Amino acid sequence: MDYINMIRQLAGSQPLILTAASVIVTDLNGHVLLQHRTDTNSWGLPGGFMELGESVEEAARRELKEETGLTIGKMQLFTVFSGKEYYFKYPNNDEVYNVIVSFLTSDVSGALQKDHESHELRYYSIDELPKNMIPTTRKMLDTYIEMLR
Repeated sequence: MDYINMIRQLAGSQPLILTAASVIVTDLNGHVLLQHRTDTNSWGLPGGFMELGESVEEAARRELKEETGLTIGKMQLFTVFSGKEYYFKYPNNDEVYNVIVSFLTSDVSGALQKDHESHELRYYSIDELPKNMIPTTRKMLDTYIEMLR
């Protein structure tokens, strides 16, 4: 049993503070990799919650590999997102106050391959992002776009 399921058995759907890692992956054109998620039926960045004994960097690498099939070479810390604006309620009513450690990379290898958590994986221009995005992802990408300009 993974850590999140173990905690959920104890807390039910009550709000939790959880640490997650996300990765903003860009291609040679500066397009950002997004994942059309099965749990929310909306677009988000690849990433997920840490497991026990794992560093946030290890979580970022593991989640990207699991969700996209890509292996990260070098990556750099982007920023940490937290606070009430990173609260999220899942369709199953689980509530989370996220602490999201975000990384940047364009150094990936392998072929895109979606897993059971994805309907689709696609690179998007930052000027043509999908409308149906997870609100926390939208806030994170707004911060990223602001940094670029």
